[in-house]
Amino acid sequence: AREIGDRHGEGTALGNLGVAYDKLGETLKAIEFHEQHLAIAREIGDRRGEGNALFNMALALDKLGDRESAIANAEAALAIFEAIEDPNRTMVREQLAEWRSEG
Repeated sequence: AREIGDRHGEGTALGNLGVAYDKLGETLKAIEFHEQHLAIAREIGDRRGEGNALFNMALALDKLGDRESAIANAEAALAIFEAIEDPNRTMVREQLAEWRSEG
């Protein structure tokens, strides 16, 4: 995707790599890929991609024990998902409620 200039495809691929690294337990590496996805999504105006990157980063940050940053990222993702009426908003709301009830 990078070679042919497909920024949307590149961002999606980077986000998928972030999810894969997170599942492998390489959380810091996962965050690096989510940050790259986020940058591209913002650059090209991909709101859904931006929300996905923010929420995936929130999940990774929580694994690292940074609940405050996780909540901030999830809140930003939720605002985007609500604005674009994305079905993921329900999942993000539920995760935020869980995190807040634990804190």
